Amino acid sequence: MVKLASLFLLPKNATNYVDNEGGCHMAKGNKAAKRAWTKGDYRTLKAHSKARTPVIKISKQMKRTIGALRQKALKLGIGLGHQR
Repeated sequence: MVKLASLFLLPKNATNYVDNEGGCHMAKGNKAAKRAWTKGDYRTLKAHSKARTPVIKISKQMKRTIGALRQKALKLGIGLGHQR
């Protein structure tokens, strides 16, 4: 295993390295934890849809991404955001 830091004068704490076969490896990043949707989450999303609450406010309140909210609303068949 040859360190990239010695080949290309990178800092010694660089996380990339090249193995003997020429492949490049990087340190694994943190993955976001997935949370299951509860019945309460569905009720909240439907209530916000009826109240026409902006998606950004829903996202902050439910602590979910805008994309996750839009996908779940699409699967439930309810309007959310500009698609209402």
